[in-house]
Amino acid sequence: MESRRIALLSVSDKTGIVEFARELVVRGWRIVSTGGTAAQLAAAEIPVTRVSELTGVPEMLGGRVKTLHPAVHAALLARRSVPEDMEALEGADIEPIDLVAVNLYPFRETVAKVDVSLAEAMEQIDIGGPTLLRASAKNHESVFALCDPEDYEVVLGALDAGEEDPELRKGLAAKVYRHTATYDAAIAGYLESFASAKDPDPPSEVFLSLVRVQELRYGENPDQRAALYRDASTRRWGVAGLSQLHGKELSYNNLLDVDGVLAAIAPFLGDSRAACAIVKHTTPCGLAVGRSTAEAFERALACDPVSAFGSTVAFNQPLAETVAEALYELFVECLIAPDFAKDALQILLKKKNLRILVAGEGGLEAYPGHVLAGLDARGVQGGLLLQSSPKPVPAGDLAEADGVTVPTRRSPEPEEWDELGFAWAAVQGVKSNAILLARGGATIGIGAGQMSRVDAVRLAGWKAADAAHQMEGSALASDAFFPFRDGVDVAAEMGVTAIVQPGGSIRDGDVVAAADEHGIAMVMTGRRLFRH
Repeated sequence: MESRRIALLSVSDKTGIVEFARELVVRGWRIVSTGGTAAQLAAAEIPVTRVSELTGVPEMLGGRVKTLHPAVHAALLARRSVPEDMEALEGADIEPIDLVAVNLYPFRETVAKVDVSLAEAMEQIDIGGPTLLRASAKNHESVFALCDPEDYEVVLGALDAGEEDPELRKGLAAKVYRHTATYDAAIAGYLESFASAKDPDPPSEVFLSLVRVQELRYGENPDQRAALYRDASTRRWGVAGLSQLHGKELSYNNLLDVDGVLAAIAPFLGDSRAACAIVKHTTPCGLAVGRSTAEAFERALACDPVSAFGSTVAFNQPLAETVAEALYELFVECLIAPDFAKDALQILLKKKNLRILVAGEGGLEAYPGHVLAGLDARGVQGGLLLQSSPKPVPAGDLAEADGVTVPTRRSPEPEEWDELGFAWAAVQGVKSNAILLARGGATIGIGAGQMSRVDAVRLAGWKAADAAHQMEGSALASDAFFPFRDGVDVAAEMGVTAIVQPGGSIRDGDVVAAADEHGIAMVMTGRRLFRH
């Protein structure tokens, strides 16, 4: 046991630090510390040397400068096996430091809060801490580098065993570099979010700071491992911003459906009308607006009640008792709302397995900065696809929207404009090729994920007919242009009288001519809404 071994302890998260320091002292170690950590150790009657006694320089700039000194970093970086290094320490009257326990200012926790100012965030950027950790990890053969309180007991066990345990030291060093890298990535991502609006091009380098939210039992299939991570450079939002109030553990597939239903309800979050989206396998099988959440749910469910079995359901308004009673009769995997009335929650809590999720402090509103500073990321084999985040088209007045044209002889009637506006907002959540039929502010048939657009039209019509919906006078939304007139011909046979689509096909003339032949009013938006 070496009486002069030195441990430098300087932690933001003080979990277990008093107990760790006390155990080190028992083992003959000398404790050096800074600021609040030193004060806490002294209050616990643990002998502690202030770092300023080593450096000969008091802490400066309100504690911003404490450990950035050769007396500290030479003590960390000196290689014990290199005589010249040890002679240099001896010549400068510097004792080597053998253990560093540091964790960093809570930058990620700070920017996770709502309405944090830039100045507040900048104050939580740690400078000395990462430098201490990186120096000790670089010299891990001689210095224990600890950034996680959970490792205190592990190191004490190694000391008691009297083994240097090189594998442990390497593991701790790797943990340090992973920790400091993700910490810096969070800072880069946070600052990048301010610049991304001015520079929309994908960056040449991308820095990820992902914090694990929860481990999952398995992935998409039982032989795959999985976990949910969130972007640590922003506040919690989207899927990671929801809180689970009740029900079974969320699975990988549950979370994919939650993501899908949030995308489907997003265009209606600013709507004064109640809206309900029902999603199965990541795409809507029903979406409607109504005077109440109960009416919106009833109308959304009517679109495809068979597919709604085992679905994920979201609302844009708090849930009341009436809709809870209706929901109780349906097998639902996950239920999401901005809030729940007390009496509604009491009803829903009786369903033991129902996963009930509520919006966090940021609400259900989509946050403008996605993972990777305003970019939407999707993994592919051997790489990562990045694109700017899609901005939901709100369910508003389509007739007044920028870029909207009417190429057909007949323009939509006022009620048709309303129907087309709803359909165009609703089709955004449907997987491509996407066709959606709407009537009276509700979906009546959805054709999703088909290889050909005309088959998507047929599928939407078949779904509507199967649920005995009246298609005569309905509106149709297509997420991309019609490559041929056949989709319009099929829609006319079903009774569609108004169509909204992006346009842009080399055969737009043929498609418009078909609409004119059938007396269909067609609107072109100039914007494609693919969701693969």
